[in-house]
Amino acid sequence: MNYALIGCGRIAINHITAVKNNQLNLVAVCDVAPEHMEMLLKKHQLEDKKEIKRYLDYKKMIEENQIDLIGIATESGLHENIALDCINAGIHVIIEKPMAMSIEGANAIIKASEEKKVKVAACHQNRFNIAVQKMRKAVEEGRFGKISHGSINVRWNRDKSYYDQAPWRGTWAQDGGCLMNQCIHGIDLLRWMMGGEIESVYGVTRQQFHHYLEAEDVGMAVIQFKNGAIATVEGTTNVYPKNLEETLYLFGEKGTVKLGGKSTNAIDVWEFEDSTEEEKKENTGFFEETSNVYGNGHTSLYHDMIEAIEKDRKPYVDAQAGKDALELVLAIYKSTNENKKINLPLKECATNSFIGRFK
Repeated sequence: MNYALIGCGRIAINHITAVKNNQLNLVAVCDVAPEHMEMLLKKHQLEDKKEIKRYLDYKKMIEENQIDLIGIATESGLHENIALDCINAGIHVIIEKPMAMSIEGANAIIKASEEKKVKVAACHQNRFNIAVQKMRKAVEEGRFGKISHGSINVRWNRDKSYYDQAPWRGTWAQDGGCLMNQCIHGIDLLRWMMGGEIESVYGVTRQQFHHYLEAEDVGMAVIQFKNGAIATVEGTTNVYPKNLEETLYLFGEKGTVKLGGKSTNAIDVWEFEDSTEEEKKENTGFFEETSNVYGNGHTSLYHDMIEAIEKDRKPYVDAQAGKDALELVLAIYKSTNENKKINLPLKECATNSFIGRFK
């Protein structure tokens, strides 16, 4: 299967690792900065592979090559238009989070993919974490009983040097704040685990320390689900002096699980009414080694996408999943901007609506 990557920045290394692990044929890479392409290929000992074409213009890359699958890992504000161009060319896409910057953009991607019969996967790779998969299996088996409540807590650090590396970070047009960038993976997991259908959201965001950004560096929210469960979100890049944790809690009438680690890659608590001592011992304290906060899930997400294309089925993390995570972040932004509870679904909303929020 022929593959190409658009965007060769910080996250791209995980995409190329997934490409190699899944034995895809890397046809081309594209970035507006040639040095980014060369640095990425060098990290994977591919710099001497002249058959891997380099492009500054992704449209030219699409026109000149036969490509089956494209990974989109540019700045977030470009995801929508690039995805639509790929889809309209009949190419399957894996889109880094967030899949778009607006509800309208997410809807456009979903509509185009359905019309062109093209597969779209949203890159919420943490769904493939071993600890997350164990929790999900327990949810699907009904082991929690009735879900009472849950929470996601992303307590990370991002200093000025991180934002200086890429000036688009922290802008409303191209990124959003900590909730959209750092916390959206955890927000995706929370909504997925708790049943998906949300009644209302009330959120508060602030810009405490990162005054050189346009968007928030801390945000909190209370979510009411249609099934009666409630949940909280806490996300920040203000933790001193480094990343502390990403924890996901789920509480039910017959079970309690806490996932921890730096990126929900560990199990800190595993308690069920029907647990055996052997199962409890096996899961409590479980830890999946990862090389960075992005985890190991890209390889599994790519494997699933390849299989979805070959078997003509929906990807495990499809475009609707990408829209659901985006919608929840936008609802939190809308709530804090209007200082009121927001009912879902959102018919329209975009990060650009919040330009000037912290001026």
